[in-house]
Amino acid sequence: MACFSFHPVKSITTGEGGAVTTNDPELARRLRMLRNHGLEREAARLCEREQGFDHGEPNPWYYEQQLLGFNYRITDLQAALGLSQLRRIDDFMRRRLELARYYDASFAGVLALRPLQASCDARARSAHHLYIVDIDYSALGRSRRAVMADLKQRGIGTQVHYIPLYRQPFHRGLGQPKDFPSAETLL
Repeated sequence: MACFSFHPVKSITTGEGGAVTTNDPELARRLRMLRNHGLEREAARLCEREQGFDHGEPNPWYYEQQLLGFNYRITDLQAALGLSQLRRIDDFMRRRLELARYYDASFAGVLALRPLQASCDARARSAHHLYIVDIDYSALGRSRRAVMADLKQRGIGTQVHYIPLYRQPFHRGLGQPKDFPSAETLL
């Protein structure tokens, strides 16, 4: 599977939501069921033969909830927005690349700040959803909180992307910070 986000800050948006692609027909079938309340309408896959069929013929009105699914269906309005965005994807990507190169040039002399995608190869492949930097706070003599507060006062939004899952309360069982030294160096 490959998952794509259509959140408003992504390369294209549908207002929210996303898409999943797969080349596995059975997985695609299960995904379609999960996005539609876990409903199955295909006659060959019905469990309740007595309700699903009348004299051996499938009842066209019958469906079954076979999984605990969700309402993850995209609306027509969202799909139309996404299609209109898709037509302009090249312009959007060009503009994001321009901005990333502008930031690269602006930060070139700042020794305590290192753009993580500044190589030509990384810039060419990126969708530039985020402009990622590594900041040496000890070289600046300031804390992350202080730097972020100062940038916020100047109208510059920043965020830590992403706080590792094992540090989230829901995922505590995944391990301790000592179990993930590489992630810890980036946090």
